[in-house]
Amino acid sequence: MDKRKLGNSTMEISRIGFGAWAIGGVWTYGWGPQDDAESVKTIHEALDRGVNWIDTAAAYGLGHSEEVVGKALRERPDRPFVFTKCGIVWDEKNNVSNTIEGASIRREIEASLKRLDVDAIDLYQIHWPRPDDKVEEGWTTLAKLRDEGKVRFIGVSNFSREQLERAGRIAPVTSLQPPYSLINREAEKEILPYCLDNGIGVIVYSPMASGLLSGKMTEQRVQNLHHTDWRRNSSAFQPPRLARNLRLASLLGDIGNAHGRTAGEVAIAWTLKNPAVTAAIVGMRRPDQVEGVIHAADAELSDGDMKRIEDFIQSNP
Repeated sequence: MDKRKLGNSTMEISRIGFGAWAIGGVWTYGWGPQDDAESVKTIHEALDRGVNWIDTAAAYGLGHSEEVVGKALRERPDRPFVFTKCGIVWDEKNNVSNTIEGASIRREIEASLKRLDVDAIDLYQIHWPRPDDKVEEGWTTLAKLRDEGKVRFIGVSNFSREQLERAGRIAPVTSLQPPYSLINREAEKEILPYCLDNGIGVIVYSPMASGLLSGKMTEQRVQNLHHTDWRRNSSAFQPPRLARNLRLASLLGDIGNAHGRTAGEVAIAWTLKNPAVTAAIVGMRRPDQVEGVIHAADAELSDGDMKRIEDFIQSNP
């Protein structure tokens, strides 16, 4: 698989990374129950197909996603790059809150290293810049962790341009992780151009809009989502936006058919066309799902394909 250098790091990463959100299983923002053995098999399948990095977070499954990733890593002779995040914590009753105070981050890094069973994390990221007045404290702590060798490179997720600038005055930002898809293009306005101009790597998340643009979602499937699945409450998955978004997915499927690609691969490939985007995080829950997304990295969308997509967006705002 084609690889790109991530920001100011020495890491050459595949253009698709394994997103480990859903394998965290049942939690406040989960996708419902998930079989751990199947998750491990899925990770192995993705790695066998050329993916060389995994993106997870302490919060995914309240630590469980990191544990599953750690198990998958122990069964591999070739370790991929491991990215994780800090800043979302939980108490003994699993009540979730945000904090990026230095002392809290130091507790988090030790717990993540243990769950992942690694000596150092390749990319450590602030998950959310919350609270905003602690951005400098949190980023200073990450820079110190890098200097101490607990992490190799440091990045952020969900930061605004202003927050990136504040962090950059303390230590260079290796990468930003923003949401970006045909359904959520907010990053195009300011964040992506800023990262491109300043050499900040970008790994986008939800390029298929949480499965909505995979080509496999239907109104019936949405209705049957597990009661713990956060997508049930998302406006993108509810009328009237749902019908419009499914029509977009159908268009992506038509375009994909001409290239031997799935709708999901076209959706991912569209994000990779943006010159600011280094790579995309793609969630996979079963080994068979890998085949439906892995070729996005080499899908060549023509100018005509891009125009058809843009025409739809303009006609269906």
